[in-house]
Amino acid sequence: MTRFPRAFIAVMVFLLSGIFLNPLTLRAVEQGEYIAIRKQGAGKIAIVLDRLSAKGSKEAGWAGNVDSVIKDGLAFSDLFSILSPPSNIRTDGKSKDINFGALSSVGSEFYAGGRLSKKSGNVNLDMEVYDIYGTKLLMKKSYTGTEGNLRSMGHAFCADLIELLTGKKSYFGSKIVFVSSKSGHKEIYQCDFDGQGVQQLTNFRSISLTPVLSPDGRYLAYTSYTSGRPTLYIKNLADNTIASVVKNGVSVDPGWRNASEVATTLSFEGDQEIYLVRADGSITKRITNSRGIDVSPTFSPDGSRMAFVSSRNGLPQIFIQNVQSGAVKRLTFSGRYNTQPSWSPDGDKIAYTTWEKSGEINIFVINADGSGLKRLTSGARENESPSWSPDGSMIVFASNRQGGKRLYVMGSNGQNQRRLLQVDGEQMQPSWSLFR
Repeated sequence: MTRFPRAFIAVMVFLLSGIFLNPLTLRAVEQGEYIAIRKQGAGKIAIVLDRLSAKGSKEAGWAGNVDSVIKDGLAFSDLFSILSPPSNIRTDGKSKDINFGALSSVGSEFYAGGRLSKKSGNVNLDMEVYDIYGTKLLMKKSYTGTEGNLRSMGHAFCADLIELLTGKKSYFGSKIVFVSSKSGHKEIYQCDFDGQGVQQLTNFRSISLTPVLSPDGRYLAYTSYTSGRPTLYIKNLADNTIASVVKNGVSVDPGWRNASEVATTLSFEGDQEIYLVRADGSITKRITNSRGIDVSPTFSPDGSRMAFVSSRNGLPQIFIQNVQSGAVKRLTFSGRYNTQPSWSPDGDKIAYTTWEKSGEINIFVINADGSGLKRLTSGARENESPSWSPDGSMIVFASNRQGGKRLYVMGSNGQNQRRLLQVDGEQMQPSWSLFR
């Protein structure tokens, strides 16, 4: 008897059975024009993070908090080699003049430091970044907020630093939505990019699956069994209103095309096909038209092409369709069961899940033209549901490598795989928001 992978069965079973940010002001005071572009694999950026200075015991406590936020944030990126500041970091031990020779002697390429203060009821974070070799100020920037914004302020600096040194915006400020059984039911949760700030978004005491946030962060689309059959719901996160697709049959497995349209599988016309749906639940158009089940839509950044899973040729494989013309081509030929595609933010790659002959379920990545196939996980049991970070540098996924299903992150090249968060129950079906 043929054994199907759980990743594919999870979708097929319910089809075939009928189934904001705190206020924070960022004020740029001065920024240099220098950008040191670093490509992936070029080696880590050596940087000295100096402790923030502050006057007053309360301000010193805040400074220590932000120091930890910045250090942890940069360490999470896996882009930096963070060095301790040398004891003679100042030229005479007292002045503000930086001892570039001392920094160079410990192998640092860059220096970051600053001051935290309180003024007119606000918390001010003033940061500077220097190029050690050129002894040049690269960035001088101020961040202003409240005591409750300390984490956001530290992350805002991390985001600016990474953009300065790599030329790309980062994932700081983004959210990850996922399914968890923490409450005893499968509900939708979200967390910050680094696994902190876990929040429960649904509480239906039923089964909720396949969550995905719209590109602008306004809407959450997900599948729920609260009505007795799998139905697509679209929640406005600003006012908590919820829309659904009012059609017979099932409506499942959403993927946003843009900020106002989400694709989903519907069966009201008999076959399981993919349709475009507005945020109010009304149908825009039917996209696929073939025998077999079509599920798991994911779109190129410009929304012109859709990758999806289809059983039209027998076993599930990944196809790409031009949304306008309807032209379809098969993307995957290696592997018998290929599911759960996720299109990269740069538009050049698609990550997906494969059930292999060995019994393992692994994550692969392939170029959008079908070339460059690469395995990202191996020897770690079942790995599934890949989803790209907004900058394309990382992938979040689910794995049972340590027992129950948990969320993990890795570099887009498969390196540095590690667990994302520590919460009760199992976690699965993560989706990394493009909104920051």
